[in-house]
Amino acid sequence: MGTVLSISPATKKASIMDAEVAGDGGKNDKSLKRHSMFVSLSWKKLVASSAKKSAKKVTPNPLPTRELPSSQVAQLNSENVRKTHQTEEKKPKAPIPVPVPTVPTQNSESVVQNGRLSSVQKQPSRVSLVSPRRIVIQASTGELLRCLGDFLCRRCYKLKQLSSGEVILWFRNIDRTLLLQGWQDQGFITPANVVFVYLLCEDTISDSTDSPAELQGTFQTCLYLAYSYMGNEISYPLKPFMNETNKDVFWETSLRIINRMSAKMLQLNADPHFFTEVFQDLKNQRDSSESNLDR
Repeated sequence: MGTVLSISPATKKASIMDAEVAGDGGKNDKSLKRHSMFVSLSWKKLVASSAKKSAKKVTPNPLPTRELPSSQVAQLNSENVRKTHQTEEKKPKAPIPVPVPTVPTQNSESVVQNGRLSSVQKQPSRVSLVSPRRIVIQASTGELLRCLGDFLCRRCYKLKQLSSGEVILWFRNIDRTLLLQGWQDQGFITPANVVFVYLLCEDTISDSTDSPAELQGTFQTCLYLAYSYMGNEISYPLKPFMNETNKDVFWETSLRIINRMSAKMLQLNADPHFFTEVFQDLKNQRDSSESNLDR
């Protein structure tokens, strides 16, 4: 009698699937193991590289230097100083520019000598170094009038009867007439105005005058210009200064004096040195014999 063995296909299939599943499980376990091994290796490399970078950034403590003996230090210092001096001697020495102060009022010249800039000042003459001496001239109005009269008497030597008192009287009469008629509030005769009159008379009155009338007419013309130029009033009348008979001569003489003496008239008021010269010249016109009598 025989024995029959029956195997169901389902169980066989199940066993085959279980075997396949078991095989797949083994494969998955192997892949997981391999993957975990790769992860651990990559992590180790990352940690190692980060450690190297941190080691490069951090500077280690420097090693302690070995101290040299004092004799060797001194020798090195002396050698450095010697080399420094040698390099300075080799370099060309250029002149140091120094600003030279200049004075506007003095003449100065700059001269370069041996690479140095020096200033040479021109010394003025001894005359300019010494301040000019102030000359003080004092004279009263009466004294200057007497000097003016003496000058006219000496200039018009042909008029033997002319005296300085007569010339002063001509001057004072005109000044008194203007005061009485109200043409001026104060007298014109002052030392400065007498000097101005002398400047005009010295240039206008010639030594060829041979009549007292001619001298009086010319002198009064000079007085009119002096009053017009130096007087305090705006205008003055012509009658005290001019005679009706010589009207044309009066104006001709006036124009001739203006054309020739305008510059000196302006200079007398503008330049004190010129005024002093004219003042001194007038004072020197005093007659020596009369001055000795006054003393």
